Amino acid sequence: MEQRPPSPHRLQLLALLLALAPRVAAGPEPALWPLPLSVETSPKLLRLAPTDFSIGHGPSSSAGPSCALLQEAFRRYYGYIFGFHKGHHGPDHFPDGTQLQQLHVSIVLESECDAFPIVSSDESYTLLVKGPIAFLKANKVWGALRGLETFSQLVYQDSYGTFTINESKIVDSPRFPHRGILIDTSRHYLPVKVILKTLDAMAFNKFNVLHWHIVDDESFPYQSTSFPQLSNKGSYSFVHIYTPNNVRMVIEYARLRGIRVLPEFDTPGHTQSWGKGQENLLTPCYNGQKPLNTFGPINPVLNTTYSFLTTFFQEISKVFPDQFIHLGGDEVEFNCWQSNPQIQDFMKRQGFGKDFNKLESFYIKKLLDTIATMNKGTIVWQEVFDNKVKLHPNTVIQVWKNNGYPEELHQVTESGFPTILSSPWYLDYISYGQDWRKYYNVEPLDFSGSEEQKNLVIGGEACLWGEYVDATNLTPRLWPRASAVGERLWSHKDVRDIEDAYDRLTKHRCRMVRRGIAAQPLYTGYCNQN
Repeated sequence: MEQRPPSPHRLQLLALLLALAPRVAAGPEPALWPLPLSVETSPKLLRLAPTDFSIGHGPSSSAGPSCALLQEAFRRYYGYIFGFHKGHHGPDHFPDGTQLQQLHVSIVLESECDAFPIVSSDESYTLLVKGPIAFLKANKVWGALRGLETFSQLVYQDSYGTFTINESKIVDSPRFPHRGILIDTSRHYLPVKVILKTLDAMAFNKFNVLHWHIVDDESFPYQSTSFPQLSNKGSYSFVHIYTPNNVRMVIEYARLRGIRVLPEFDTPGHTQSWGKGQENLLTPCYNGQKPLNTFGPINPVLNTTYSFLTTFFQEISKVFPDQFIHLGGDEVEFNCWQSNPQIQDFMKRQGFGKDFNKLESFYIKKLLDTIATMNKGTIVWQEVFDNKVKLHPNTVIQVWKNNGYPEELHQVTESGFPTILSSPWYLDYISYGQDWRKYYNVEPLDFSGSEEQKNLVIGGEACLWGEYVDATNLTPRLWPRASAVGERLWSHKDVRDIEDAYDRLTKHRCRMVRRGIAAQPLYTGYCNQN
């Protein structure tokens, strides 16, 4: 049968269809996110057969088969590599020299399988992919977890459905030790399963701190064993609480992913829900000599206040194993304190005059001293520093106000305090378009100061406050916008190519979608579900 060329009409139609075809958001090739410190890749390809590939301990590893943390990670990452792919998997065996059969994971130093990560945890690793065995080496289990994520990102399915990986050598470690995501479970309650899903996504992006802003004015969902009335009366309902078992589950789920859980109990402001279950804790507001039956911040002049706080934070220090507790200290409104006759008398006796910053400092100082007796470090919002509270030397200051934050970083570090940057990464501010780009372009150390000062910036956090966020939209609002912050905090400062980042992030977003994370698209296109 004679093969006739297509008619001009058909050629025009074909050209139109090609022009209208959507941009492919992610091809099958790998896209590393965040970008490692050093990556060398070879064009030589190795194939992986799901039935003939294993992840296990290397022969010289200090962490053996009894390390449950790594065993769970091996199972998890085998699933990420093979279990979420649909369709043809290609052959089970390949010619000699072309198949990768094993990934050996070795921990060089003493294992920390039963420990919790800390701010100084070693997350460095090296990864050598060369057939028939790949080698992942890390000083500690935390580096092995990060290396497993990178290895999983190197594997892709080619157009025939065969799992493929390039021979590679990667040397990697994070730029900053504190890389956090803040979630707010007071304005809207977040079910435990949503928090666990967030921890999964954090691990995919190499975040290592879940900053849990657990209570606030609106509700008190934390179920205290010492003061059960706090959640009984302060939560939205008896269903909207986090039981001790819930909290333990979140902490252990995070630990298995190398993530710290940093609890925040913000006082003396943002505490309206506390007063519902703890009598005489909040300050009664007055109009002249007449009580208004409304309440302001925690009452800082009563001994019962500090007895309560001591008992409560003793519980918190035992429930949450992290070395830090976030004490808040932001946005304290003074109007109610100013109206209260008892507080006015106290101010006179203390010689504070009418400077209510001094009263706030009095309260914060007593709370900081209390926490210090529990062998816990403290983190506070920047107002505590701005109001010149006498702080313990290693108190961490979280910078969040967006106006002039480089100058704030300069002042905090000049005073010798470690700091966390959040100001440019408030993800609850939504704008049309690709706002991930502005998060990506932030340079955390772009402020005037010495090298010693800049070493005091221990990292940053992307914050997603909960006024307009609940279980229906938390995940798509966080991801992949927070991913941009993740690369900025992990990768070398010279990783700045925004178009290369777009190309990798579109693929990484699709990878998260395949892994069950409902990450929103960056722009038009679609995910190749190969």
